[in-house]
Amino acid sequence: MKRFIAGEDRQQATLLPDCLDDYVTVDNPVRLVEVFVDELDLTTLGFAGAVPEATGRPAYHPATLLKIYLYGYLNHIPSSRRLERETQRNIELIWLTGRLMPDFKTLADFRKDNGQAIQAACAQFVVLCRRLNLFSKAVVAIDGSKFKAVNNRDKNFTAAKVEARLAQVEASIGRYLAALDRADREQSDVAEARTTRLTERIAGLRAQMQALQAMGRQVEAAPDGQVSLTDSDARSMATSGKGTGMVGYNVQAAVDAEHHLIVAHAVTNVGSDRAQLASMGLLAQEATGCGTITVLADRGYLNGDQVLACEGTGVLPCVPKTLTSGHAKRGLFTGQDFVYGAEKDHYTCPAGQHLTKGLARSDRRAEGDEMDHYRNLTACLDCALKPRCTPAETRRVKRWVHEGVLDAMQARLDRMPDAMKIRRQTVEHPFGTLKAWMGATHFLTRTLAKVRTEMSLQVLAYNMKRMIQIFGVGPLIAAIRA
Repeated sequence: MKRFIAGEDRQQATLLPDCLDDYVTVDNPVRLVEVFVDELDLTTLGFAGAVPEATGRPAYHPATLLKIYLYGYLNHIPSSRRLERETQRNIELIWLTGRLMPDFKTLADFRKDNGQAIQAACAQFVVLCRRLNLFSKAVVAIDGSKFKAVNNRDKNFTAAKVEARLAQVEASIGRYLAALDRADREQSDVAEARTTRLTERIAGLRAQMQALQAMGRQVEAAPDGQVSLTDSDARSMATSGKGTGMVGYNVQAAVDAEHHLIVAHAVTNVGSDRAQLASMGLLAQEATGCGTITVLADRGYLNGDQVLACEGTGVLPCVPKTLTSGHAKRGLFTGQDFVYGAEKDHYTCPAGQHLTKGLARSDRRAEGDEMDHYRNLTACLDCALKPRCTPAETRRVKRWVHEGVLDAMQARLDRMPDAMKIRRQTVEHPFGTLKAWMGATHFLTRTLAKVRTEMSLQVLAYNMKRMIQIFGVGPLIAAIRA
């Protein structure tokens, strides 16, 4: 092979063997993994085995196993079996572990048994970012995204699914019974074989019906009306596309608007974001260390009780109001056409009349009712705009007793006209990146506790890559050692 670059002879011996450190450049991210894990206090974080036993076979140090996993998630290798193979052939992992090669069971058990400690290690990287003053602007965007679980949709049952499948089985039994009746009227060897086959299928369908009926009883007894067979904690969740629901988990993330770092995250098996605003806002506030933090979220987070829970905590939510009234489609004035005056506690209607608060009788007000009613009994009688206002005798406007916190939130949104654009540009990209890394199967582990551990490793790898892009490997290593 003349005039080509030639490789070395495999049989050629060398007098001085190559140093393993020479194969890893100074700006290789694997050096950052080494320094970050070595600087962690694994005993304080709660890693099992950080203090060795006095007797018995020596175990792998948890720092070594954590380095392997962090390297794996940085390079999209989350599987313990694949990591076992990589420790035997990957020069970076050989350098990182000092030629240690744990088997896949050791790696899998480490991830399973150290969930809380791994999540604490992820939080420590956010502490590093805070120490570098990366959260000075105190603006975060939060959102939730559905991630697929190991559980298949056919292995998830709800009352509606059980009912639909029972109807399908009943229809199939009816078709087979009709076919069996036709086969009984035929006199041939083929008809006899067909009768035997149809009888077996009907018996199988009846057994399936009994299993579905038993599953229906389990679904009724379940607290949330769902049963998942493969992953007991996974839940069926609706997505934006029609008929595209998945069985999985709802991952919540709070992302810094300036550097797009994930400052806080949580995993839940509740499909709705409605009750997540306050908890995610407080997590983000604690992680950034800011006394006052602005939280941007979409309409899916609008919940008056959640906004009220943020009042006085330093968390300033900015969530657009949801317009649910059907008056606009009918050509009638909507609630936005009635202007509230806080000083005199009344509404001004489009005709310029004032709607005042009515006195509700205590014996007619339902328990827990926190709505006040505003009306003008005399002005509505001969108002020229009444056909465009209400078909009823008078127009009534409802107001929540804590509506002031929603008005204050709307005022913040009015002062930030690009708030929703910033939210979308900030928080949508990390979810897309994480799902691209995780592939079509998404989560590899089962149950909520293990899924939270897996997501913490993904978030730690994502934040580390972001920091490498912002600072570079060398300065970041120096900052960690400082």
